[in-house]
Amino acid sequence: MTSSIRIRRSRRAALAVALGSVLALTATACGDDGSNSAGDKGNEGSGKGTITFWDTNGGVRTDIWKQIIADFEHANPDIEVKYVGIPAAGAQSKYDTAIQGGGLPDVGGVGTAMLAEVAVQGALEPLDGRLRKSPLNGKLSRNLVAVSKAAGGGDTLYQVPTSANNGTLWYRTDLFEKAGLAAPTTWSKFYEAADKLTDKGRNRFGFTIRGGEGAIAPALDAVYGQSGITSFWNGDKTTVNDPKNVAALEKYVALYKKDTPSADVNNDFTKMVAQWDSGTIGMLSHNLGSYQDHLKALGKDRFRGVPNPTRDDGTRVQVSNPVDGLSLFKSSKNKAAAWKFIEFAVSAEENSKFNESAGQVPANTEAARDAWIRRAEPTRLAAEALNGGRTKIVQLPYYLPDWNTISKADNEPNFQKLLLGKMSAEEFLDVLAEQLNKAQADWKKNH
Repeated sequence: MTSSIRIRRSRRAALAVALGSVLALTATACGDDGSNSAGDKGNEGSGKGTITFWDTNGGVRTDIWKQIIADFEHANPDIEVKYVGIPAAGAQSKYDTAIQGGGLPDVGGVGTAMLAEVAVQGALEPLDGRLRKSPLNGKLSRNLVAVSKAAGGGDTLYQVPTSANNGTLWYRTDLFEKAGLAAPTTWSKFYEAADKLTDKGRNRFGFTIRGGEGAIAPALDAVYGQSGITSFWNGDKTTVNDPKNVAALEKYVALYKKDTPSADVNNDFTKMVAQWDSGTIGMLSHNLGSYQDHLKALGKDRFRGVPNPTRDDGTRVQVSNPVDGLSLFKSSKNKAAAWKFIEFAVSAEENSKFNESAGQVPANTEAARDAWIRRAEPTRLAAEALNGGRTKIVQLPYYLPDWNTISKADNEPNFQKLLLGKMSAEEFLDVLAEQLNKAQADWKKNH
């Protein structure tokens, strides 16, 4: 048995045990026992008193959250927020332990990558009704709300989105101007630039491709962005190995070693970003998170970041990026106060403040129009892309318990084989599709 299969089975077993515990608690609970676990239905409370907030990116976002909490407590003097910072790497296990043993917060950060696993264990309060009655209604990015709902495994909102990253094509403006090239805003312009900027004899390349850890998501973004297919599923079968996607992947991976360095086969984002910042490579596909690295290495006048290319007709198709958000826990004894905190944190002023600090795209559309966004062009363009009426987002199946294993441990080695010519694009996508179809069937069996 391979290690990846063992990982999948152990995660599935853990979820089954946790879900069984939730059902047992729900069946046997008779009133409030103070356990604050997933089986505890909690109550609205007085809307005053103390609530607990878990920041699941503790250390990185601690300062800005403490500032938002101070603002909230000033505006709501009858509510105290107890801040608990949890490092991102340990957030999922912290929630799993609290769901089974008690001690959940009133409100906490729950990103889309772990939303389904927390929701399936019965720990989260549905938020659709609260949002409909809230001042936030109509002020959140529709596309981000759709990502949040999809990540929760259906049509129920379990997370109010706060911010998102976005795929960004960084390009060297000095090299483009010298070569007489237009900005790589369409796939045709992207491929033209990749070819024209490559001069292997002088160790110059048009593009750097991510071949190591984390390679699958950007590859899928390039595939669906070119093919124009707008749904990850056709019924219960994935579209990932559709012939149009196969052709798109063939074109994308053909860049390897032709217009990219050969070292790219092993590059994770850290190596890829460092290589682009220190060399003479024309383009890099990453996200907004590397902006400061580029600024420090190149200076503001030698590069630019635009959303990933559109099709030649202007249609933008992109895969969903992970969305950060806040969730209300069903076991909270003071849901009214906890919801007030969520509403405040995602209000225009506070959401803008948080995302300026984080360098991400605000979920609040009013915040997305603030002055700092206009000054930070890559973030502004990303916000316009995410909120654009012509943008179609392909919802990646974050809700599948096996998604992380399939998209990382199982298929990153296969992607390297694909780059090295040991596997065809069709074979790669067929293997991926078979695993996804099975995972979807398993998921539907339990829902």
